[in-house]
Amino acid sequence: MDGNNKKILVTGGAGYIGSNVCNLLLDKGFEVTVVDNLITGNKELVPIKAELVICDIADEKKIEKILNDKNIDLVIHFAGLIRVDESIKEPTKYNEFNFEKSKKFFNVCFKNKIDKIIFSSSASVYGNPNKQKVLESDTLNPLNPYALSKLNLEKFLIEKSKKTNIKYVILRYFNVAGADEKLRSGLISKFSTHLIKRACEVAVGKRNELIINGNDYDTKDGTPVRDFIHVSDLSDIHLITTEYLLKNGESEIFNCGYGKGYSVKEVVDNLNEILEKKIEFKFGPRRSGDSKMIVANTDKFNSFFSWKPRFNNIKYILKTAIDWEKKIK
Repeated sequence: MDGNNKKILVTGGAGYIGSNVCNLLLDKGFEVTVVDNLITGNKELVPIKAELVICDIADEKKIEKILNDKNIDLVIHFAGLIRVDESIKEPTKYNEFNFEKSKKFFNVCFKNKIDKIIFSSSASVYGNPNKQKVLESDTLNPLNPYALSKLNLEKFLIEKSKKTNIKYVILRYFNVAGADEKLRSGLISKFSTHLIKRACEVAVGKRNELIINGNDYDTKDGTPVRDFIHVSDLSDIHLITTEYLLKNGESEIFNCGYGKGYSVKEVVDNLNEILEKKIEFKFGPRRSGDSKMIVANTDKFNSFFSWKPRFNNIKYILKTAIDWEKKIK
C-alpha cells in the first residue's frame, strides 16, 4: 500500500522519532500535517513537504480546525515530555503534559470522527521486570511519573475503545537510537539523558566525559541492560501499523525492540571499537527510577506482520548516531 493521499496528523512531529516517521510517511506518499508546540521539538527537523502547525495539543479549537480542514484519516501521537529524571522532580507537570493534555486532544479527535490512533508509549511501563524478556501481556509496574503518564494514557485509550468504535495501536518503545541513513533527522537535544546521544557528544568533543549511572546492578558487568532499536526500524513499525489501521485492523499493543540486550558498558565498548580515539567514562551513582534490565520479547509484532528489522546492529546504530552528531556540530 502506498499513501494514496491518505492524510496523517503527527503530534510531536518536530521531535526525534516523530520527524523520522514523517520522512518515511512522506516517502511513501502520505500527506502529513505536524502539530508541535516546539517546547522540546525542533523546527528544522520537520520535513519540508509536511505542513507544520505550531500549537499545543490541548488547544481544542485549533485542533478541531486542523482535523476538519485537513480531513485527517489517522493520528500518530508522539507529543509529550520524555525525561525520567525531570518527571521525578516534576510529577505534576508530566501528568499534565503527557496525560491530561493528551486526553483533551484525543477527545477532540473522537468528537470529530477520528477513530484510528497510534500512540507512542514506552517500555518503562513494565518497570523492573523479573524475567529475561518482557511480553506485552506482562505485569505493568511504572517506576516513575513519566512511565505512569504513559500507562495512564494507554488505559484511557483502551477504555475508550470498549465504549466506541475507535481502533488503536499502542507501541511500547524500548531504547531508540541512531539516525536516518540520509541524515535528514536525528536526536537534537541540549539536555538529553540518552546514553548513545551523550556518548556520541563525548566522541565529537561536545561533552568532556561520560558518566555511567550505576555499576552495582545485578547484571553481568554491573551496568543496566537495555534493548536498543534503530530509529529507522522504529519508523518502519509506524508505517506498517499505519497501513494496518487504515485497512481496518483491530486494536493491538506491540513491543518495539530487537529482543537483544546490551549493557551500558557494552554499548560504550562497541562505540570505542569504531572510534579512532576512545572516549573516557566514569561511574556515577544510580539514577532514581531506572530499571536494571529491560529487553523486549518481540515475537508478537514480528510474527503478526512477518517483519524483520533492517538495522539490527549495535555498531551501525552507533555509527549513524556519530555521523548525525558530527553533522549538527
